[in-house]
Formats: sequence, C-alpha cells, structure tokens
Amino acid sequence: MVQSAPGQSVSGEGGEKGRILLGLLESVERDGAKSQRRLASELGIALGLVNAYIKRCVTKGLLKASAAPAGRYAYYLTPQGFAEKSRLTVEYLSYSFSFFRQAKADCALILETARSRMLTRLVLAGRSDLAEIAAICALETGVEIVAVVDAQSATSQFLGVPVVASFDDVAGGFDAILVTDLVTPHDTVRSALEWIGADRVLVPNLLRMQIDDRQKVET
Repeated sequence: MVQSAPGQSVSGEGGEKGRILLGLLESVERDGAKSQRRLASELGIALGLVNAYIKRCVTKGLLKASAAPAGRYAYYLTPQGFAEKSRLTVEYLSYSFSFFRQAKADCALILETARSRMLTRLVLAGRSDLAEIAAICALETGVEIVAVVDAQSATSQFLGVPVVASFDDVAGGFDAILVTDLVTPHDTVRSALEWIGADRVLVPNLLRMQIDDRQKVET
C-alpha cells in the first residue's frame, strides 16, 4: 500500500491554478494583442485551457476584450484585474516558499524509498512546480525520470525529459509513477492505478491522498 499522510493542499488558487492565472494576467498586461496560441506556449499549457482561463477572467471582470485586426481580439486588464494580479503575486510568493520546503522533503523521501525498492525508472504524472522539484531531487538520489505524462501540456520537453500525452506513449518502459499533478490529482492517481497498480503509484504527502490495497483513492 502506498500512502500519503495529511498535509497542505496546493491544488487551489494558491497552487498551480493560481500560478497559471497570475502568468496569464502578467502576459496580457505586457501585450494583450498576442494570440491565444502564443499565450499557451508562454504558459506551457494547452490552447483550450488558455481559452477557458480567458473566458473565466472576462466573466469575473478581470479582463476586457476589444476588436483587433484580422478578426481577433485584444485583451486588457481592468482595475479589478490589476488588483487581482497584485494579490496573486503576494500570495504566490508566500505559497512558493512553504510549498518548496514541503515538496522537496516529500520528494526526497519518496525517491529514496523508491530506490530502496529498486524502482529506479520513474514517470512523473503531471507537469507542474512539483514535477520540477521532483526532477531536481531525482538527480540527487540516482533515480531516473524517463518522462512526464501530461495531456494538457503544450511543450514536448520538460527539464530535458520528454513530455507525452499518456502512459502508453512512454518509450522504454518504467518502474513506477510519481504523481505530480497539482490541478486534477485525484483523476491522475486513478489513471495511474489503472495503469500500473497501487504498489507502484507514489503520491507525495502534500497531495493529501492515500491509496488502499483495493486501489481506491482516499482523502
């Protein structure tokens, strides 16, 4: 059985979702006329996700749209949008410090445990800040990260590791899956369980989930 003890949740606005929203507001402030495809590339997320975030920001009054050449729209921050960007900046700086400390401790422990079990070729499930910390910790423990699985990622490489859309696309095989998804971790854990089984799914403590022997996810 692979378990994670209760810890800090990082999947809310202060976590990966907050990071994406802050990045979007900052990018629009710099140049609101850039295409959504370019925004997706800058943020490292899928085009459809950028569109969803923009619609959400417009609905919440953070962004306004105006007509631009070639049938496109340009976006700009409203006063409420500027205030939200400032709030998110302060919140994210605070979150980043505490998150980094906990994530580094979690990843170091889980990777040492994996190595002791001869699980030396791992896949990261989810491109995120947590995945970046896990990849750095892996260099210190001698565990190899062979791929990052993230269907929403707009990039094909992450810290020199290939990014693929599904576990089926991982080349060369792997020993275990380390869950690093901060946006939809429950769905990712369930997919990992279906693919490789509970004894080879590794879940950091900060995700506040545990897996029982019947391959059910509990919080």
